[in-house]
Amino acid sequence: MRVMVMVKATDDSEKGIMPSTELFEQMGKFNEELVEAGIMLSGDGLKPSRLGKRVAFDGSSRRVIDGPFAETRELVAGYWIWEVKDMAEAVEWVKRCPNPMPGPSEIEIRPFYEMADFAEIASPEGQASHDRAGEGLAARDGNQG
Repeated sequence: MRVMVMVKATDDSEKGIMPSTELFEQMGKFNEELVEAGIMLSGDGLKPSRLGKRVAFDGSSRRVIDGPFAETRELVAGYWIWEVKDMAEAVEWVKRCPNPMPGPSEIEIRPFYEMADFAEIASPEGQASHDRAGEGLAARDGNQG
C-alpha cells in the first residue's frame, strides 16, 4: 500500500524558518532508516506558500492565485511517499519520526488510490492511457541517475 505522509505547515515553516542543525541531522537519520527498511519511495520539504501559486478551476475558466495562503494548519510543509503493508505500519513509522517542527506539529497519512479502485469506471481507453503514463514515468525514472 502506498501512502503520502504529509508534514503540516506551522507559522515557523510559513515564515521560512529553517530547522536546527540537530533536527536536520535527526531527520536525515530517520530518512536513512526509512530507505534501509524499503519504506521510503520519495520525499521533500516545501518552501513557504508565499512562493507558491494555486490555480482555481470553474468549468473552463482558470484563475491563478498567488500565495501566501491562509489557514496555515491546512498547508503542507513537506511530504514522503512510502510503501507500507498497511496503515498501522505507516502510523508506527510516523510515531518514530522526530518532531519535524520546533513546536507542536502534525503529520497526516493518506493512502493513494490504486488502479483497482477505478475498476468500475475505467474504460479500456482510460486504462490504456493511465498505463502509458505509468510506463513513461518508469522509463524516465529509470534513466535518471
